[in-house]
Amino acid sequence: MIANPDVPRKFRLLEELQNGEKGIGDGTVSYGLEDSEDMSLTNWNGTILGPYNTSFENRIYALKITCGPQYPKVAPVIRFVTKVNLPCVLANGAIDLNKFPVLKNWNQKNTLENILVGLKNEMNSAANKKLPQPPDGQTY
Repeated sequence: MIANPDVPRKFRLLEELQNGEKGIGDGTVSYGLEDSEDMSLTNWNGTILGPYNTSFENRIYALKITCGPQYPKVAPVIRFVTKVNLPCVLANGAIDLNKFPVLKNWNQKNTLENILVGLKNEMNSAANKKLPQPPDGQTY
């Protein structure tokens, strides 16, 4: 867990990259740099495996994550690439900040993993777990 929120951006993102590569967590979310040569550590890919016993099950959801120059003080921009039906996802795949608590209540101690797990938890919530989903494989 990242303890000091005042760690410079690059060190913080390098730590997150290391955690993402190790597969820390339950294995149902993953994340890493879009381009391993990206020295700015700005553009990331994320993946969420749809939770068991939901309408998201047996699906892999791809996301794009952009960590701007003010990250972690300012939340990253998150957008689904894979089409998904969730109340917190806008028609273009972007996350609606006002409908997703992890981003709405952003704290610089939050991590990319926290965001992905939070989205997976949204999929698994009682209100969302049976929502009809677009045909598998569609993208924004």
